[in-house]
Amino acid sequence: QVQLVESGGGLVQAGGSLRLSCAASGRIFSIGTMDWYRQAPGNQRELVARISSGGSTKYADSVKGRFTISRDNAKNTVYLQMNSLKPEDTAVYYCRVVAAITGLDYWGQGTQVTVSS
Repeated sequence: QVQLVESGGGLVQAGGSLRLSCAASGRIFSIGTMDWYRQAPGNQRELVARISSGGSTKYADSVKGRFTISRDNAKNTVYLQMNSLKPEDTAVYYCRVVAAITGLDYWGQGTQVTVSS
C-alpha cells in the first residue's frame, strides 16, 4: 500500500502564491519521477511539472517562470511553489509518483486551487 497525501491548496487572489506538498508513505522503497498534474472543469488532466530522481525538471509552457517543482528525497515529498497565480490556474492539482523499481504509479487525492480575479 502506498499513500500520497497532498496539502496546500486553497483560495488566493490573482498575483498571489501557494505552495503544494505531496508526501508519499507506505511500501514504496525508491521513487523515480514525481509529477504535478492539474484538471480544470471540462478539461483533460494535464502535466504541470515533473522532477526526476536526479533533480531534472520539466514544466508546461503555461507555468514556466512562475511555478517551481522540488523534492525532498529523505521525506519522500514533492513540492510545487506557485507564484504569480492567474485565474486560469484554477484547477484540482494532483501529485503522481512513479516507483523506481516496479514502474507503478500512484496518485494523490487532489487538492483544489482557486485563483480569483
